[in-house]
Amino acid sequence: MTLIALACLALSRDALSATYLDAARVLVVYNGASPQGREIAAYYAERRRVPASNVLRITCPDGEEVSEASFRASIQAPIQRELRKNRNPIDFIVLTKGVPIRLQDEEGYSVDAWVMAGNLPIPPIRRVTSDDLTRCLNPYFRSTLPFSSRRFGFRLVTRLDGYTVADCKALVDRSLEARPEKGPFLFDEAANRNTADYGPIQQGLAKAAQLLEKKAFDVDLQSSGAFVAPPEKLAGYASWGSNDADFELSIYRRLRFKPGALCETFVSTSGRTFEPTLGGQSLIADLIANGATGAKGYVSEPYTFALAKPEILFDRYTSGLNLAESFYSASQFLKWKDIVIGDPLCDPYRGMSLGH
Repeated sequence: MTLIALACLALSRDALSATYLDAARVLVVYNGASPQGREIAAYYAERRRVPASNVLRITCPDGEEVSEASFRASIQAPIQRELRKNRNPIDFIVLTKGVPIRLQDEEGYSVDAWVMAGNLPIPPIRRVTSDDLTRCLNPYFRSTLPFSSRRFGFRLVTRLDGYTVADCKALVDRSLEARPEKGPFLFDEAANRNTADYGPIQQGLAKAAQLLEKKAFDVDLQSSGAFVAPPEKLAGYASWGSNDADFELSIYRRLRFKPGALCETFVSTSGRTFEPTLGGQSLIADLIANGATGAKGYVSEPYTFALAKPEILFDRYTSGLNLAESFYSASQFLKWKDIVIGDPLCDPYRGMSLGH
């Protein structure tokens, strides 16, 4: 056998070993009352080679909302029990379609966000005050380090959700098919989002474009005032969605994506449902149906401070962090309204230098 062949064999063995090690870091959770969730969990576990001991069946209401009491008893408690007894180093929790997305209360908290902060002794943000926000600061915010629950004291939570079971399975397939694409990345500014609290988010699109261009990625910073959907598939996307004064739903639904593409839209209720619906603000479920591999949304009004900062999100992802690490490094607060869709282990740029 040639030296080149031996080197390739060693690399493939290293990659396989890393795959198994990563899979052991994931706890997959499905609702036993949801046949869809059970099917999606089995599909993900098989494709990612997640150990059987890391697949958890819970029984909770099969709908998108759950009372706080039911959440604590039927979702949080069994997950916390499993984390205490599981011998694998769980860093990521993957919820599946059929697990509720939102608490039935005045605030409309995200189930995923509460699961993520489950073992942290912090009350949620009750009022938008300095004390409440400081209490719920995300210790992983702006991090350039690979995530470790041992280091940071909690787990990162994503979910496999979309309009259909096929959409959810496709999230897994695209994660495994993802490659380190050079672009194009589309960052679409909105003419009506330059002032007040919107300004820093808008500026973040330009910063993201500058950072990726310095790393020789193909970037389109769209500042024409039009809401656009290019004919080619995108490697990444951020926009104001239906908050853009020039938004058109038909254009939004023409967006297409390459495997591995991450998306953020600055829309208050972009993750309010993953069931077919009419009216209301634009949904990340449409982006998932059209080929996105990961997306961040909000189950109810999060305010601008909770939006993922695009200059962090796309910098971290193209520098080698995985999907979950990239979204949560870009997100400032815990136990709030956030929901992250996709396989947490998706990391097509693994091995790239962070350059910080």
